[in-house]
Amino acid sequence: MSIDESFDPTASLLELLDLSWAGGAKTDEDIFVGGSQAEPRKRVFGGQVLGQSLIAAARTVPEDRVMHSMHGYFLRPGDTEVPITFGVERLRDGRSFSARRSHAYQNGKPILSMITSFQIPDSGVDHQEEMPSGIPEPESLPTTAELLKDFDHPVAEAWSHRRPMDIRHVMDPVYVGPGREKTPHNAVWMKTFKPMPDGENLHRAALAYASDYTLLEPVLRGHGLAWTTPGMSIASLDHAMWWHRPVRVDDWLLYVQESPSASAARGLSTGRIFNRAGDLVATVAQEGMVRVPQ
Repeated sequence: MSIDESFDPTASLLELLDLSWAGGAKTDEDIFVGGSQAEPRKRVFGGQVLGQSLIAAARTVPEDRVMHSMHGYFLRPGDTEVPITFGVERLRDGRSFSARRSHAYQNGKPILSMITSFQIPDSGVDHQEEMPSGIPEPESLPTTAELLKDFDHPVAEAWSHRRPMDIRHVMDPVYVGPGREKTPHNAVWMKTFKPMPDGENLHRAALAYASDYTLLEPVLRGHGLAWTTPGMSIASLDHAMWWHRPVRVDDWLLYVQESPSASAARGLSTGRIFNRAGDLVATVAQEGMVRVPQ
């Protein structure tokens, strides 16, 4: 496996989220343009376009408002060799909340449609589900690079060395083989490899980016499948996310996932993200297409 030791995954993430403004005075949308990270299959990673769409929307709201929820649909596969254009419609600016509709386009067609809500931080009632106990510390778990070091394949190289997130599985991973136990549950620790600049919306967008990596694994694990199962076709269909509390993606975060249902070639997964202090910082839901050979 040929490794580019000069590649900086954190700098790559920041570059992806640093969109260029392309105007908007002559349209009903603010227009931004972004690139893509290289992928072996030349297909845009869903988490990337989620994060970029959130950054585009955040660029159009007052600085005192932070994203607190988003709902998006993946409409078409994206091509990593074609720039992505982001159009943001300013739906509403109220006293405390702002709403934005974002579309990500390639070749004039939308590949993602999203609505995001922003809020001026406020105080009120406060409770949360507790962080699971008995979880191994992230430092005690193997890295993805360590798990895949014996596999000489472009996908293994991308997962091991080009992802912006250090992802460590609490349960045995399902990269190249099924888990030892068929259970619709999964958990990973994750963080960026290097420190990130300050900025709550930046960190929330980066968390959305990372939330797409392993969210369908409870579906796979529950049915004895792996990412490399021959003949399997899998794709994210939609993504919803709610941010509850401030977050930093350059500190370890525990991502606890489960799949309550799978049917009709679709699997639903939900996830809860905790910081190391036990604060529930975000909740995620996603449905994905999962087709397996009959």
